[in-house]
Amino acid sequence: MNGIKTALIIGGGIAGPVAALALRKAGITATIFEAYDSAATDTGAMLTVAPNGLAALGIIGAEQAVSAVGAPLHSMVMETGSGRQLMRVDTLPGLPPSRTMRRADLFRALHDHAAAHGIEFRYGKRLVGLDQSETGVTARFADGTTATGDILIGADGIHSTVRTLVDPAAPGPEYTGLMSFGFGEFTSEGALSDGGGGDIEAMHFAFGKRAFYGYWRQPDGKHVFFSNYPQAEPMTLAEAKAIPAEEWLAKLRAAHVGDTPGERLFAETGVDQMIVTGPMERMPHVPHWYRGRVVLLGDAVHAPSSSSGQGASLAIESAVELARCLRDIPDPTAAFAAYERLRRPRVEEISDNAAKTNNGKTSGPVAKALFGLVMPLATRTFLKPEKMFGPVHRYVIDWDRPVTV
Repeated sequence: MNGIKTALIIGGGIAGPVAALALRKAGITATIFEAYDSAATDTGAMLTVAPNGLAALGIIGAEQAVSAVGAPLHSMVMETGSGRQLMRVDTLPGLPPSRTMRRADLFRALHDHAAAHGIEFRYGKRLVGLDQSETGVTARFADGTTATGDILIGADGIHSTVRTLVDPAAPGPEYTGLMSFGFGEFTSEGALSDGGGGDIEAMHFAFGKRAFYGYWRQPDGKHVFFSNYPQAEPMTLAEAKAIPAEEWLAKLRAAHVGDTPGERLFAETGVDQMIVTGPMERMPHVPHWYRGRVVLLGDAVHAPSSSSGQGASLAIESAVELARCLRDIPDPTAAFAAYERLRRPRVEEISDNAAKTNNGKTSGPVAKALFGLVMPLATRTFLKPEKMFGPVHRYVIDWDRPVTV
């Protein structure tokens, strides 16, 4: 008999609603507490949910809802700043294509799906402290209210409050040396990538002369692109937004002079299409994933940089695996230990590999030129798409298999 009946989830972004739905499937009632006064459905730029994330969503019946707000992505093309193709990776055989969508649309889809299935959201609940006992945990909020449950799950993002309560000495986010900017939904004079029929045929990633960038054409014919701008000095998102957008755009245009088609992209767009998404960060390895009846989930404990393309998918996977452990192991501490054992090796390997990619994005022109020479040879010999992406994209959680201590 499961001794865990109720859960408090701090954070209503991606991991929170997925965890609530998975816990519901496991027979545990979860309530989501969100710091903002309403659902965060207008935040962030674009992201991708990979086949492994879609598979995990299928377990809780949310795959269709999420797929409906995204466009299928069939290919990824790596290229030099001059537009020379280095590698093309198509959707692996037997897998559905990844889905590319606005972060806000993913938030909205998960929120609406969870609410439709009876998940309760409480807004304006900014966590300031918690108290644990042998039988439960009480969350204290800035508005003076409290809530008590059998366990508490910190799904409150990379700048997690719960993480500091679990371990005051826990590391914070690590700056990658890159600032990120998104540009969306304008009509370019020339075709940049194939698309149509509701699909994104190819997403292009280019190692520009001074900055890494990506671009693709949406199914509606409009173009979306981004830039990872190297900057040694870190700054917060608020600090980045305080700088005039015209100043940022001037820097980006200068960084992409000589890139094809990057130079034209940045010349044609304006500040009204620019989204300052801020510093690219990742979580270093977190020593303690849980304490007592409190556990960390998603970006709060294992946020990779966006270079991984796996941030959302890993958070979704972890939410389902956590629910599976809590379903089968009555003792919270033992369940959390099993969850960490199942998840830590996978998420840290993916995050570390993405960190290596970030190093390539911040490298100088000589290193980039050498990379451009080596990559085509590597892709013809040992660097095959199945080897690179198979272990990540083909990962499937066996929900029906019992978890043991």
